[in-house]
Amino acid sequence: MDNEQLVKRVRAAVRAAWYTVIIAAIWMTVAWLFALWLLSSQPDWLITLWGGMVTWKEIHTTMIWFFGAFKLILFVIVMTTIWLTFWSRQLRKV
Repeated sequence: MDNEQLVKRVRAAVRAAWYTVIIAAIWMTVAWLFALWLLSSQPDWLITLWGGMVTWKEIHTTMIWFFGAFKLILFVIVMTTIWLTFWSRQLRKV
């Protein structure tokens, strides 16, 4: 594989990675707003959906942990994407 083909593939991967980051950030924002709405309105069907044996404090803690883990994963993806972007620019110079 020559350098031009490698550069094209890496640039395509960078483009796909940035689209993934944008979609994940939008999804996380919408899901967080929905979670805030659920936690503020405290509908009875949500406790039934979770099995009926949970409290609102446990639901709140679970949502905080979920979004914290999701943000951590998103941070790793962003750092990898930034590195891949810099690497693709360096490949073009070679």
